[in-house]
Amino acid sequence: MTEIKENIITDSVSLTHHRITVLLVDDQAIVGETVRRMLATEQDIDFHFCQDPTQAIKMANRISPTVILQDLVMPELDGLTLVRYFRASQSTRDVPLIVLSSKEEAVTKAEAFALGANDYMVKLPDRLEVVARIRYHSKGYINLLERNEAYVQLEKANRFIRKTFGRYLSDDIVNSILESPEGAALGGEKRFVTIMMTDLRGFTSIGERLPAEEVVGIINIYLETMTEIILKYQGTIDEFIGDAIFVIFGAPILRDNDAKRAVACATEMQIAMAEVNERCREKEYPEVEQGIGINTGQLVVGNIGSKKRMKYGVVGRNVNLTARIESYSVGGQILISETTMEECGPALRIDDQMEVMPKGVKKPITIYEVGGIGGEFDLFLPEKKPLELVELVEPLTVQFVLLSGKHAGKDSHEGRMTKMVTSAVEIQAEVEAHKLDNLKISLFDSDGKEITADLYAKVTEAFPGHPNTFRAHFTSVPPEGGDFIERILASNRKE
Repeated sequence: MTEIKENIITDSVSLTHHRITVLLVDDQAIVGETVRRMLATEQDIDFHFCQDPTQAIKMANRISPTVILQDLVMPELDGLTLVRYFRASQSTRDVPLIVLSSKEEAVTKAEAFALGANDYMVKLPDRLEVVARIRYHSKGYINLLERNEAYVQLEKANRFIRKTFGRYLSDDIVNSILESPEGAALGGEKRFVTIMMTDLRGFTSIGERLPAEEVVGIINIYLETMTEIILKYQGTIDEFIGDAIFVIFGAPILRDNDAKRAVACATEMQIAMAEVNERCREKEYPEVEQGIGINTGQLVVGNIGSKKRMKYGVVGRNVNLTARIESYSVGGQILISETTMEECGPALRIDDQMEVMPKGVKKPITIYEVGGIGGEFDLFLPEKKPLELVELVEPLTVQFVLLSGKHAGKDSHEGRMTKMVTSAVEIQAEVEAHKLDNLKISLFDSDGKEITADLYAKVTEAFPGHPNTFRAHFTSVPPEGGDFIERILASNRKE
């Protein structure tokens, strides 16, 4: 990060190269000419002479001297009074001031120093002494100017960093980056962190149906709302991946409640989906649902990439495991790993648990559906009620394929929708489906006409005593499918 700040300073605004600039104030022209000749051979010194002491402040404002020489005896203005004026003026308050006098007077010298003079010379001294004192005092003042300029430019760089990264990181994390000289170094360290992944369910199919500006509009509403919540809980947004968010709790700053903050953050994010969908409805966008996965474990964290392009991120098997856990969720769900549950302790409300076998894992693991967290956070989702599906008088024929990841299987299977609500369905099929299987469903009306081939769902419950019967939660419903389901439900409720 230090390298970034230095690049911002050197690339955008170069520090001013300051020459030695001398202002001599003396009512005698011969003194001015004598000093001019003393400095004539010094190539890096600019000399200015002011014979009228009443104009000295104006000239100083114009030329910005690095050292001022002034006489103490002048007819129109007392020299000590002029010292007061120079020290009262904002532009000359810190400029080194050498007073000149025709003789060594201890009382006058003491008064001049008391008023703020930096040096005292009996005029006219030897040329070498004049040049040496001018260089000595100017060097100190120029160093001060350059430090001040560097500070100003550094503050500009810091403001730029805050403005840029403050959109994604909490204030204390930005402060940590700005204060760490090693912040821009490549490399990492092993650390025990909590990571969270979120995704909008069925958004890929929504994106294929809508104009690009509406797709971006939905994503921006979602990300804007969620970013505020993530920063509130001091999460580090590692990446936006389309409609997905990847968040780290515990890096770069490790806290003792990282896992709890992650769960509280996820809970508030799910609660905030009501606000997201209200804003979507106002713009006549379709409503969306969010799934969230959280996992805690050891990862390598640090700056990854090259000196020209790097990012702060995490690497390790627990990243992949978090993605797998998130993929098991349906809209409105928060699923967490066993390690996250252990880190949070009894403050969690666990609504469900299931054993899964994610890809790349040697043995089954248990994941937990969280309904909220108590303690200092006291945030809970509404208690889940058993779904009361409407039994259809005439079951609907469907065809479906099992999805592996994002890819549909080769075999199509036939089934019958026997019960449904707007968000879920119960299917009797010719093959067995297991909990958490993903389905792509083709829906037909009573006359065998295809309504849609783009209905997506996830199996949420299988019935061991009833072979090949399962319930599935809709994850993406196209408009024509939603309208058809509403009509079917309306007609069956009447009957």
